[in-house]
Amino acid sequence: MGTPLETREEQAAEVLDRLAEEYPDSSISLRYSNRLELLIAVILSAQCTDERVNDVCEDLFEKYETASDYANADQEELAQDISSITYYNNKASYIRSTAQDIVENHDGEVPDTMSELRDLAGVGRKTANVVLQHGHDVVEGIVVDTHVQRISRRLGLTTEQTPERIEEDLMEIVPRDRWQAFTHLFIDHGRAQCTARNPDCDGCVLEDICPSSKLDSEVDLASGDPWS
Repeated sequence: MGTPLETREEQAAEVLDRLAEEYPDSSISLRYSNRLELLIAVILSAQCTDERVNDVCEDLFEKYETASDYANADQEELAQDISSITYYNNKASYIRSTAQDIVENHDGEVPDTMSELRDLAGVGRKTANVVLQHGHDVVEGIVVDTHVQRISRRLGLTTEQTPERIEEDLMEIVPRDRWQAFTHLFIDHGRAQCTARNPDCDGCVLEDICPSSKLDSEVDLASGDPWS
């Protein structure tokens, strides 16, 4: 096993420095051209790959351009338009409700506060954080997706298990000016090296400081890592 640094703050700083060097072009992988498109894409991305979302949104964003377009869309037709996305019926309902709220209460514009965003249908803190960061240049927290959950626990940066508690924990040890980069770097590393079932520890730039290194999937599961 690797040996973590003495404090979680030191561990987080070293992890971020190494990942930033490993993934110098790390950024959001969803494709969008405005705040509404970003919001729709993030809603669709829940438990679905960004690649699939980008493919679906290429046609979707040509067909629906404004919040009113989504708000007035036929439910079944919209669901069919996104039918290759996981939970497409629920997401079509969320999108229509969210669009209606935006039209009725926000003059057709995507709101720019955490509380207003979280009042929208299908928008939790993770989605709101993404929209704030990339749509409004407002960084209020750390986006905690499955990669961030899994890797932050493996690295010993947190022992919490829910996204909300993990975010609170990470915000205490990661400098605010690195909150946004933190998520993208962990997502890139989760896709490339530290996968859920079979992490490539031998080729990992964090191997020597990772307390979970060299664990195969059976040991990893036995250790209580819920993200494997």
